[in-house]
Amino acid sequence: MLLLELVLLLMICAVALGWLARHFKFPYPIALVVGGALLGLIPKLPQFPFDPQLILVIVLPPILYQASLLTSWSDFKANIRPISLLAIGLVVATTLAVGLALKLMVPSVPWAAAFVLGAIISPPDAVAATTILSRLNMPRHIVTILEGESLVNDASGLVIYKLAIVAVLTGAFSFAEASAQFALVSVGGVLIGIVLAFVFIAIHRRLGDPFIEVITALIVPYTVYIAAESLHVSGVLAVVAAGLVRGRYSPEIVSAEMRIMARSVWNVLVFMLNSLIFILIGIQMSDVMDNLGRYPLSELLLLGTLISVVAIAVRFLWVFPVAYLPRWLSGNLHEQAPKLRRRELTIISWCGMRGIVSLAAALALPVVMPNGEPFPARDLIIFLTFFVIATTLVGQGLSLTPLIRKLKVGSDWSMAKEQQLVYSAMSSAALAAIDSHLVNTQLLPERVDRLRSEIAGQTVQLASDGQESALKDDLLQFRRIVIKAKRAELIRLWRENEISDEVMRHQEEVLDYQEAQL
Repeated sequence: MLLLELVLLLMICAVALGWLARHFKFPYPIALVVGGALLGLIPKLPQFPFDPQLILVIVLPPILYQASLLTSWSDFKANIRPISLLAIGLVVATTLAVGLALKLMVPSVPWAAAFVLGAIISPPDAVAATTILSRLNMPRHIVTILEGESLVNDASGLVIYKLAIVAVLTGAFSFAEASAQFALVSVGGVLIGIVLAFVFIAIHRRLGDPFIEVITALIVPYTVYIAAESLHVSGVLAVVAAGLVRGRYSPEIVSAEMRIMARSVWNVLVFMLNSLIFILIGIQMSDVMDNLGRYPLSELLLLGTLISVVAIAVRFLWVFPVAYLPRWLSGNLHEQAPKLRRRELTIISWCGMRGIVSLAAALALPVVMPNGEPFPARDLIIFLTFFVIATTLVGQGLSLTPLIRKLKVGSDWSMAKEQQLVYSAMSSAALAAIDSHLVNTQLLPERVDRLRSEIAGQTVQLASDGQESALKDDLLQFRRIVIKAKRAELIRLWRENEISDEVMRHQEEVLDYQEAQL
């Protein structure tokens, strides 16, 4: 009964925090981290029993899968160099810098455990940053770089995290062996994800029922993750690869009704998982602080502040040099890629907020070693992880909007141009489909005029007599033809890279709701 009451309390807290974030118009991870911290201050709060090893399995697959589904493959490919330098190079640099800093400040922490902390807080979470950036109409390539970085750095950070944990558990580490294993599990994970993605695409084409389609979509990330981990390759990279592949085929294989249902299901599921992790860490913090009683509170706060400063500083020290170095070495390298200005690089450097992946990794740390001894510095690692997340989410997250306004980074008007292109192209395709259909039908001219007026957006009042009833039937048929033609034209523009994924998804959602109304 106590467990049920605790679950109910967690859900109420999640709803309240979500409402506060929406009401005051700031990203909900900020509300969750503050709420989790306040929960940790409650003395003798009942603990929520869970298996640390299941945290990553339950939480990460759906969150990463949804993010990869919404990632533009064309934009991702166009910005692959900056994304790779941030998502792999910066993750390694942050892991080494944070691990070294922790070892220097707390010499009793083993080297491997120090690098575990570095791997945990190395991948930033782009949810808060991209929420703010999209609201301010920032240049699309900045948002694309941050989203792509967040997608890949989760995988690279967690691969290093698992290698570091193995080093802690076994007491042995070889750089050459670790590098080879990193490459093996990464490539293997990507291949497994691609293969299973095409398997599920083939299955999805034969389902035909929205409810079964949604359930199948929820099964995909867990199946891919477990299959990859069973083969001892990266389950995270497998999920990301599967999401990218399936997202490329989604507009053609998914029905409008399924998309409408899936949007709500995914949003609710991801919010619940985020809420669960942030609140769980808050509940754990009371015990963590008790176990860290040998450290004075002032020392813990100083240590957390210094680790946070190191994590933030490394990002600045990495972003600016790697943005200019390739162009200095080769003037014609990626000439078609957008050149990032200093103001934009400053914003990218400041978007280093940590989030759900770091929390899940910290909670998933083993409690005991194979020999029965406690995992070294586990409570200290959890505390520092939460401190860095709180510092970056609240500090950087709330200051990002004022920073953007102070730097006066221009808005991106390309979206508006693409919207105009889409409207014009889809209207032309719809009228062409109507004309083609009218050639094969025999309707009175006045009825044709009324139907074309209705399709063009002019309201037509329909009576209830037989003639008008027939007109209603014709109108419904014409509307279906129009939606089908518009959708085909939208997919064509998207396939030919004339419009972005964001514009495509917006128009796709509009067409989905129009089709559902029929």
